Amino acid sequence: MRIALYQPDIPQNAGATFRLAACMGLPVDVIEPTGFVMSDANLRRAGMDYLDKVEITRHISWDTYLAVTPPARLVLLTTAATQRHVDFTFDANDTLMVGRESIGVPEDIHNRADVRLRVPMHSETRSLNVVTALTFVVGEALRQTDGYPQS
Repeated sequence: MRIALYQPDIPQNAGATFRLAACMGLPVDVIEPTGFVMSDANLRRAGMDYLDKVEITRHISWDTYLAVTPPARLVLLTTAATQRHVDFTFDANDTLMVGRESIGVPEDIHNRADVRLRVPMHSETRSLNVVTALTFVVGEALRQTDGYPQS
């Protein structure tokens, strides 16, 4: 299983995602451009000392990402999805992708996703923070695939 960040805007969210990935033993693909410099102090603060414990692969574009690390099955987390993550059967080879915090992913990437999932929320709310949503989905995906790290 992998995590993919599509053009992340906020260094604190990227850092928190790297920390999540380090704790769960998952590699992360960062599809650039990002809205920050990867050495940003906020990124390091959010990722803490976990940044050295996660495999991060940077891709200069969407096309480069597809050429270098084509996902076996691309699972996009989006508020536009109708299928709930708890009703989906995950595979250990899935790539879980979140889009930019400000605008998500472009329509062509949305359409390229093999699956689009949403985290159920109260109807009067708009969206979760991308790291929060990703944590819900990573947890369910690892539970289903027996992929939690052995401690």
